[in-house]
Amino acid sequence: MKKLLYYVDAMQKEFTANVVKTGKEADRSYIVLDNTAFYPTGGGQPHDTGWINTIEIIDVEKVEDEIRHYSHEDVENISGEITGKLNWTRRFDHMQQHAGQHILTAAFVELLNIPTVSFHLGTDLVTIDLDVADVTEEQLQAVENRANDIILENRTIETKWVTKDELAQFNLRKDVKVEEDIRLVIIPDFDYNGCGGTHPTSTGQVGLLKILATEKIKQQIRIHFICGNRVRKQLAMRKQVLTDVARQLSVPEENAAEALRKFAQTAKATEKSLAELQDELLIFEAKELAKQSIPIAYFTNRSIQQLQKLARFITQENPAAIALLVADNGEKLQFVAARGSEQTQSMKAISTAVLPLINGKGGGNDALVQGGGEKVVSAEQLLRSMEKVISS
Repeated sequence: MKKLLYYVDAMQKEFTANVVKTGKEADRSYIVLDNTAFYPTGGGQPHDTGWINTIEIIDVEKVEDEIRHYSHEDVENISGEITGKLNWTRRFDHMQQHAGQHILTAAFVELLNIPTVSFHLGTDLVTIDLDVADVTEEQLQAVENRANDIILENRTIETKWVTKDELAQFNLRKDVKVEEDIRLVIIPDFDYNGCGGTHPTSTGQVGLLKILATEKIKQQIRIHFICGNRVRKQLAMRKQVLTDVARQLSVPEENAAEALRKFAQTAKATEKSLAELQDELLIFEAKELAKQSIPIAYFTNRSIQQLQKLARFITQENPAAIALLVADNGEKLQFVAARGSEQTQSMKAISTAVLPLINGKGGGNDALVQGGGEKVVSAEQLLRSMEKVISS
């Protein structure tokens, strides 16, 4: 393992090697080389991609003692010496994020004595799960500041192969799980950690680290963060969003948050007033419909929630009524049937009878049912079928 090119020089972008064998696995072909700079998936770090000669490599996995370079192209005729070239943008991004994770994790241990229990390097974000139930904003800021101080100091990132007996010489952040081929990644006087991933040669190459969010996962806290070029991409995206919001609110960017807060408050108040007015209209409709013993009505573009409210208002106004309501909502029909407190007939009989007519689904109880389905009959026909159940 010590002689693998991605361990000998993690900054190597191109290399030459010899083909050992080729093969096929499911719908993919693969190439095995006598050495490689392509990093296979492992230790929380995704695989490299790139090219072997002109063949695109889409995945790299370690299978027993082989490192297989997978492609969707035919590799059967490839042999002899090849030239490998990494997708360096992808590799360097992974190295930035992985080294940033080491730094952030070590900062949590140094300042707060909080260990990391898991790590995930995603396409857009990186996460670590902390073995703690809660962290404060002040603690997060202190840890982020410490991590960026280490990055700005541009400390050397060293790697060292050691034996199990030699581990006692190092102040390891956590126990090493492997028994042999033990590889340490070291940031002197800050972090000593067993790791099989690739990292840049100095902390300065991580660029910058930014914590974006936290979430509670059972009794742990998940930290979402990014490093390096991902920070620039996030900053550009957020700048674009902020500029757009400020433009739509007609305020300077620095005032956008306050303007948006006021806009949301106004919208919420308007929505509440509108809901109250809609209820008043429904109550007015209910009073008129409640004059009938079996109030029947159909509407166009009424939500099931509005039908339910109207039915409740009707039966409150007239406890002896049975309300039958249908809405024609474009390609589907929806209905509500409700009884007043003085009625004993179960409304479930209505839904049982009419749901098959519209290939529909519904639910409810003896006092109120609702449902909806395909518009294979008209709203009037559906109402007549509902009324027929009551009459019978």
